[in-house]
Amino acid sequence: MENVKTTIENEAQYDWAMKRIDELLPCVNDETPDDDPNSIELYLLSRLVQEYEDVHYPIGTPTLVGVLKLRMYEMGLSQAALAKKIGVSPSRICDFLSGKAEPTLQVGRRISTELKIDPAIVLGV
Repeated sequence: MENVKTTIENEAQYDWAMKRIDELLPCVNDETPDDDPNSIELYLLSRLVQEYEDVHYPIGTPTLVGVLKLRMYEMGLSQAALAKKIGVSPSRICDFLSGKAEPTLQVGRRISTELKIDPAIVLGV
């Protein structure tokens, strides 16, 4: 029996798999049967790529600072506008963004509600 690789072992193989996935995507849609060769190949390559990415490109847990900055950008809020929105001083926002302080539970609730940020991120859990 031939020695068959079951994982992507390096960047060259990963790059090839990503290119092949891009080629297969237009050939497969929700109506494509599960036994279609393109569908099978796309499924298998996607699983291999996901396993490789989990090891080599892990996505970390988002931090409150990172999510606050992103949400401020998305909502077009300055630090002063954010402070007004959640009812704290602009200097307090500066402390949150620099990591010098964490919000109280009451302020955390307002951050979660007003900015639609997952409470787990606000609480750091």
